[in-house]
Amino acid sequence: MKVLIFYASYGGGHLNAAKSIESCIKNNYKEIDVELVDCMKYVNKTIEKVTTAAYREMAKKAPWAWGRIYSDAQRGPLAHISTRSNKILAIKLLNLLREKKPDLIISTHPFGSQMCSYLKRKNKITSKIATIMTDFSPHDQWLVGHEFTDFFFVAHDKMKEYLISKNITETKIYSTGIPISDRFQINYDKDEIFNRYNLDKNKFTILFFGGGEFGLGKTRTVQIFESFVQEINKHNLQIVAISGKNEKMKNSFEEVVARYNFLDDVKIIGFSNEIPELMSISDLVVTKPGGLTTSESLASHLPMVIINPIPGQEEENAEFLESNGIAVWIKKSDNSNEIIENLLNDTHKLNDMKEKTIILAKPNSTYDICNILLKK
Repeated sequence: MKVLIFYASYGGGHLNAAKSIESCIKNNYKEIDVELVDCMKYVNKTIEKVTTAAYREMAKKAPWAWGRIYSDAQRGPLAHISTRSNKILAIKLLNLLREKKPDLIISTHPFGSQMCSYLKRKNKITSKIATIMTDFSPHDQWLVGHEFTDFFFVAHDKMKEYLISKNITETKIYSTGIPISDRFQINYDKDEIFNRYNLDKNKFTILFFGGGEFGLGKTRTVQIFESFVQEINKHNLQIVAISGKNEKMKNSFEEVVARYNFLDDVKIIGFSNEIPELMSISDLVVTKPGGLTTSESLASHLPMVIINPIPGQEEENAEFLESNGIAVWIKKSDNSNEIIENLLNDTHKLNDMKEKTIILAKPNSTYDICNILLKK
């Protein structure tokens, strides 16, 4: 059996979800030939390069514009333009599909799903098509050509209900959660991790994500980081701050820590491959609400403080998480000091948020998706 997994490089979540599926198949289904492909880069490297660069710049410098595009792509003229352009690009993708002859196509980005469903409608391919939606809110771009898609995997039951309301056959839809690494299922030696990072296992541990390479909302991020640093002595806290590949963010974090002289209580890390380990020892996560990070936090049963969501899908994720009592969203106009102090003072609320993560957590999501598709 041949399986192709399509993703597109618009944010890291689509790729990481695809990689998790690929890893699960390779580890558990040895007889299956699986391959990972950036579908946009394949069909047109120039378009892929320009559009991914535009996405990064827009997300970084004009997130409001991305929010407008996101909204228009759902219902406005842009939805029709996007759909039409994907039909044109699909012809190029057909060359790959004829060469590889996949039995199953799995897509973690709507562009891949649209192109393949169009080819299936035109009787150019006969492959089964599976769409994995990588956010906590639905967007109609995922549903284009749904009549020719065989499987939909969504983050939670409310999304399943939405898809059913769009006349998608219920038996096609599975509320499995977003694919995450199987490393989130490991029972780590927490004492060893605390020791390795020179942390105190008796302190309340906050994992703070600084926005990675985009450095989204840097000024506001640093301001909120400082609000947490100011609470260290009051609440016996320690902070692990992840600045990713953003050196400016890292330097800003270091300046704040030096100013308050909390060098022993704050660990600042650049890029890290040990997010599952760090989440396993944390009590609270501060982050943008991307679909993947949110899924990882839920699987680790971590309450969330949400900062700097990109308008569009991330704001919708933030609304969903806040309405379900799992997250506190610090908005631009909010007094971050006041919100953070109130939250850290309210042990009952933090415990309640942690309990509610269990309802939405899908730690077995990746294996469940593979099991449904491959019927092991």
